[in-house]
Amino acid sequence: MTRFVRLKLYCIVLPLLASLAGCFGDDQQDIKQWMREQRNATKPSVPPVPEPKKFVPAPYQNDVTIEPFSNQKLAQALKREASQSTANAALVAPELSRRKEVLEGFPLDAISMVGSMVPKGSPVALVKVDKLLYKVRVGDYMGQNYGKVIKLSETELILREIVQDAAGEWIERQASLQLQEGSK
Repeated sequence: MTRFVRLKLYCIVLPLLASLAGCFGDDQQDIKQWMREQRNATKPSVPPVPEPKKFVPAPYQNDVTIEPFSNQKLAQALKREASQSTANAALVAPELSRRKEVLEGFPLDAISMVGSMVPKGSPVALVKVDKLLYKVRVGDYMGQNYGKVIKLSETELILREIVQDAAGEWIERQASLQLQEGSK
């Protein structure tokens, strides 16, 4: 290295070392003393753990209730389930016996309402599926969940659908189609 480069290096390194030497002075003693004082002043408080509740076993009374694993208990449960399934079947039975309409072949999210009109006093909604227009009246069916149109307005079409819930039971729910502004 040349003499000039060494001189330049000393000019940079010496002030750095001097500034670092100032960091290891008495300031740390003050901080350590303060930390000791704070540690001694802090008293942790832990609440006592409550005693556990006493368990009192309930006696089994064989003469009062039906034994949980008996055939009688199973028969009652099967009877109750059969009555529920007949009530659910009654909800969907009329839908299975009628002839399907054209719009029932499409899922409801593939159908969009694009307009409405009132010819001769009865409201009609215009729905669009696969670039084809269909007229829908109250009582018509659409969608794949036995959706029956129950109400029409200028901006909305409301359906009653029959669907299976997570337990496999048939239930009714409402669905709607809103008027699609500017649909082409």
